[in-house]
Amino acid sequence: MSVEALDIAEPFFTVKWLRGESDHTVGARSILVNVSDRPIAIENQSLGFFQSMVVTNTDLKGVDGAVLVERFADHPDEAALLEEISQVWRLAYDVRREERLKGRSFWMSPKADFGELKFSMYLAGSVPLNVGLHKTHVGFDHLKEVHTQIVGYGKMQQCRERDLGTLYLEEPMAPGASHRPMYDRHGNYPWHQYETITPGIFMAIELDTGARGDPHV
Repeated sequence: MSVEALDIAEPFFTVKWLRGESDHTVGARSILVNVSDRPIAIENQSLGFFQSMVVTNTDLKGVDGAVLVERFADHPDEAALLEEISQVWRLAYDVRREERLKGRSFWMSPKADFGELKFSMYLAGSVPLNVGLHKTHVGFDHLKEVHTQIVGYGKMQQCRERDLGTLYLEEPMAPGASHRPMYDRHGNYPWHQYETITPGIFMAIELDTGARGDPHV
């Protein structure tokens, strides 16, 4: 059993990695993301794998693996918050060197790496963001990924081709919301991109199953 503080978003948010917790009490409003097969019980509800919600003043039961983001709603001036973060985090292009990110108002936090599981946050500073449709993910052989909105509003878009004119699915994302996983059982992705509705921040959770060659969790 452990509760580990991750420093990826300090001093702006408190991020905790919960593992093997039979009971965990949440006080102030926090974003909870389940990253385990076992559902988390919350009152008479349950939270499944790669699902998220805002929780407050409640007890979590049966937490095999989850991320808890605290203080996400403690910033009355979001524009000032985003400006401050942009002075601390690095431009995502400088970290990842992907051409589609070049010249974008897109910053990246440090990454917490637990082997198969990795966590990081991104500041999306423009509307539109235009980070580009993509199907593959640099540095991964086999990836299961989900994004969770932390501040502001965004949307995850899926297209049939590398052309927004072929858009067929769009999921709006408010603070605490994660889009549904898009990969198939073989780990293939459609053309997709995160797009802004407002400037904001989202968290990326990456589950790399390439080392064990297993497309299932």
